[in-house]
Amino acid sequence: MKRVYNFSAGPAVLPEEVLKIAADEMLCYGDSGMSVMEMSHRSKVFDDIINAAEADLRKLMNIPNNYKVLFLQGGATTQFSMVPMNLMKQGVVDFIHTGAWSEKAIEEASRYGTVHVIASSEDNDFTCIPDLTNLTISEDADYVHMVQNNTIYGTRFTSLPNTLGKVLVSDMSSNILSEPFKVEDFGIIFAGAQKNIGPAGTTIVIIREDLITKDVLKGTPLMLQYHIHASKKSMYNTPPTYGIYICGLVFKHLLANGGVEEMYKKNLKKANLLYDYLDQSNLFKGTVNKEDRSLMNITFKTNSEDLNKKFIAEAKNHDLVNLKGHRSVGGMRASVYNAMPYDGVKALVEFMKQFESENV
Repeated sequence: MKRVYNFSAGPAVLPEEVLKIAADEMLCYGDSGMSVMEMSHRSKVFDDIINAAEADLRKLMNIPNNYKVLFLQGGATTQFSMVPMNLMKQGVVDFIHTGAWSEKAIEEASRYGTVHVIASSEDNDFTCIPDLTNLTISEDADYVHMVQNNTIYGTRFTSLPNTLGKVLVSDMSSNILSEPFKVEDFGIIFAGAQKNIGPAGTTIVIIREDLITKDVLKGTPLMLQYHIHASKKSMYNTPPTYGIYICGLVFKHLLANGGVEEMYKKNLKKANLLYDYLDQSNLFKGTVNKEDRSLMNITFKTNSEDLNKKFIAEAKNHDLVNLKGHRSVGGMRASVYNAMPYDGVKALVEFMKQFESENV
């Protein structure tokens, strides 16, 4: 069996140790006599699985007791609707616009109220994070929405906006658990699991308890009300059981390997290896302002679309796959999430050096 270095932006690489455990437990989990995929979500066995997953995530992120952890479905995209449906009281939301995912969230929030874009990097083709100083926060804003890491363009917030006391909502789909954050700085953190935690199909929401109320927009479906899921401990309906199980294995793996702080050190080392090469290359160029570079999604290109295509094709022959940039921006993108080993990035850089020597 041969495994490649998978630089996909999501669904993405998972730790091999986790996959091996899942393989060993595929037919029979513990002494249950069945796979996790087969067992009832109401069983004592699965109750232990989801409770352990929550407890381990709380340890990893130092989640305060006044925050609920929800394991939901629908991906982060469903949160674009769920957040305004539950948090809009005055009908106004402020957005920091940094690319495709904030654009989709803006479009969805506009269905339920008034959206103010208080900062945007659109004029710079989203190659940077907009200036966060002296933001004009709307007095009647129900919350401020940000996308912590932009998967498509390869940008990352290195500081938080001053929301003047307004609730800060963060989409952390592509950088959750990659570096330390203070959960109490946010009212809601949400993330699709398929980039840095587990398989597609599980969505994690971390929400401050005072934001969980029955006072939601008229017509909000029960499945999109936080208080329903919180009161039922993520068991209002059948949750994504196997996905939650894999997420739990990833949490244990991270705890056993130094936690988020250690992952951050490793992620810096990996990203710096590739960025340092890009900064001295005569063929490849990074596409993002240096101070705003993502640690998870590294975007780059040559000055020729034909060379870009050639590079992607030849990289695949060297077991370096899923390097094609998002269709909206082109070029290349190396997603180097927690589970991408340093050796994978090293192999990529070595191939880039070889490719450059042959094509300059």
